[in-house]
Amino acid sequence: MDLTLSTRTEGDRTVVSVSGEIDVYTAPKLREQLIDLVSAGVYHIIVDMENVEFLDSTGLGVLVGGLKRVRAHDGSLRLVCTQERILKIFRITGLTKVFPIYSSVEEALAATD
Repeated sequence: MDLTLSTRTEGDRTVVSVSGEIDVYTAPKLREQLIDLVSAGVYHIIVDMENVEFLDSTGLGVLVGGLKRVRAHDGSLRLVCTQERILKIFRITGLTKVFPIYSSVEEALAATD
């Protein structure tokens, strides 16, 4: 399965919609997208993972790397995910304490964390 990315701007936030699988083969595509955004001065990012079918440790590493990049500029990286099988990965790894995870893009946009 491929990884499809699309971005849009919502106010001062950029939403990256991800669909497909984030694994060792496709994660570099997401990494490049996050690096390009931060290089362009985008420091408040929402990653919409509602259409992600699979996430492995490489994908988690890309998200953590993205978080470190935006935090270096006092930015934020919020995740949108309601799929139990993906949320379970964040719980098992303890990353629910690191990433703010929301149930919708609208909720992530409205948050003031």
